[in-house]
Amino acid sequence: MYNKKIPLREALTRKKVYCSEDEPGKENLKRVLNLFDITLLAIGATLGSGVYVLPSVVSKTIAGPAVVLSFIIAAIVSSFSGLCYAEFASRVPKAGSSYIYSYVAVGEFTAFVIGWNVIIEHIIGVASVGKALSNYFDSLLGYPQKQFMIEHFPIHISFMGEYPDVASFLFIMIFTLLVAWGVRESSSANNIFTSLNLLTIFTIIISGCYFADFNNWKIKKNAIPAGVNGGNGGFFPFGWQGAVAGAAKCFYGFIGFETISTTGDETKNPKRTIPLALVISLLFTTTVYFAIAVVMTLMWPYYDHDSNAPLPVIYGHLGMPSIKYMVSGGAMLALTTTLIGCLFPLPRILYAMSSDGLLFKIFSKVNKTTKTPFISTIFCGTFAGTLSTVFNLEQLIDMTSIGVFQAYIIVCICVLVLRYKHSSQFKDDPEVSEVRGLRKCLNMSSLKVTSADTQYLSRVCILIYVLFAVVLCICLVNMEKDHGIMSFVLTVLCNISIIVLVIAMILLSRLPQANENISFKVPCVPLIPCLSIVLNMYLMMKLDIKTWIRFVLWICLGLLVYAFYGINHSLEALRKQEVKKNYVHT
Repeated sequence: MYNKKIPLREALTRKKVYCSEDEPGKENLKRVLNLFDITLLAIGATLGSGVYVLPSVVSKTIAGPAVVLSFIIAAIVSSFSGLCYAEFASRVPKAGSSYIYSYVAVGEFTAFVIGWNVIIEHIIGVASVGKALSNYFDSLLGYPQKQFMIEHFPIHISFMGEYPDVASFLFIMIFTLLVAWGVRESSSANNIFTSLNLLTIFTIIISGCYFADFNNWKIKKNAIPAGVNGGNGGFFPFGWQGAVAGAAKCFYGFIGFETISTTGDETKNPKRTIPLALVISLLFTTTVYFAIAVVMTLMWPYYDHDSNAPLPVIYGHLGMPSIKYMVSGGAMLALTTTLIGCLFPLPRILYAMSSDGLLFKIFSKVNKTTKTPFISTIFCGTFAGTLSTVFNLEQLIDMTSIGVFQAYIIVCICVLVLRYKHSSQFKDDPEVSEVRGLRKCLNMSSLKVTSADTQYLSRVCILIYVLFAVVLCICLVNMEKDHGIMSFVLTVLCNISIIVLVIAMILLSRLPQANENISFKVPCVPLIPCLSIVLNMYLMMKLDIKTWIRFVLWICLGLLVYAFYGINHSLEALRKQEVKKNYVHT
């Protein structure tokens, strides 16, 4: 019997072998979704709280009317990451999102960390949408739940909400049961709700243009009521830094497109359908976010927006009760589509990780009747419902964003790694002189085919790029706060980092890329993935310290799960051990 102990380095870097011929059997997930289904699934997941809540949350105390630019910045960063997701989806059309992509490209440990963060990203996403749905419903009825709970069951803990939000828990559990019922059933309901949502959004944009007042973008500081945190007034009341900090929060509104990448096992022709749906949904949602942010800040002063249910309050102030109730109803329908869109990928990620042995096996069980991971779905819904009950909306949005940034950064790195990968198993002869080594670094021979040497050089460049991107982003964030000699030091470090980043990109652009026949490739490599890494990292650094503490605690919990369970139950480890055992016997 083969019992040789596996080295830790090999255990952490082992990669999943994906076969394109792998298809779900009768006992697994069913391929029933088409381009229309998954495009509407992404649009529904994105255009919910992002449209009806996020512009007011960000504009009120962070960016002001410049929230319009915050959404544009967030959209640009998201589009870069979306292109990287599209390429990975065309390579590995399997359920599991960025988790499975990184497992194939980088290694098991990196994949587990990404998958673990994607889980909490979507769980908190579900919780935040459930909270927003509860707030809208409560506001429509005159806040009966809020008044009752604050009076009888108040929560006096700074990092939690004001009261237990029981309604949000009930909303989440209702739609958890819908998602657990079946793929086609939940997709059909999503299509109907999304269509009604789009009708409501167009009504808001048209009526918003009618009520628009450009003076709301030019409010002077002395016109802001006393005791109100309205900054310095104008279009940039909180400065350019406010617009960038707002982009870090607005990024939350674009995470829905990742839902598409988790449907690989349930989509027809996923290599073509998933990349196309990603591009369509990103273009559409960017246009809608921009339009909504413009009309909301033009209709009513930014500092007087209601953070919980802004649109009903705005239309109430404008004396339009009929539109107020129509928009409130439409907003609730929109939030239900977002809830479905956020719930849908969660059990698929748990399914993928537990099928690989990295999480507990019970999460990989597919119900024979519904053909869905029923147990995983109920677990995720219960967990998310509990979080929505005790935390407030802004805290949930921040925690979702940091997990998204981390996952996007790794996906972009994986694209670079795969683009410069050498497919041959035979290594080239090592260089015998420093001159020839330098020629290879600069690719002076204009090689068109990858080799072991070019692969090694590309990975060195990628590593250097990521390290100096971290230095650059830390310095940029702190330059906004520090002055004097420290500011000078940070400026010098920034300039050095920028020079190194440019050189690393130039070296990467000179190296040959793998010649692969895949349906979609990210254009302008290495520029787009490299820019995406820096932008995501910078927005990640803009989040507050409390968000980072919660993020680190979640990572530590995940490391414990991997150390005591995942590393020993990994299916890839068992396969490799079986291969080695058979080799020894022969």
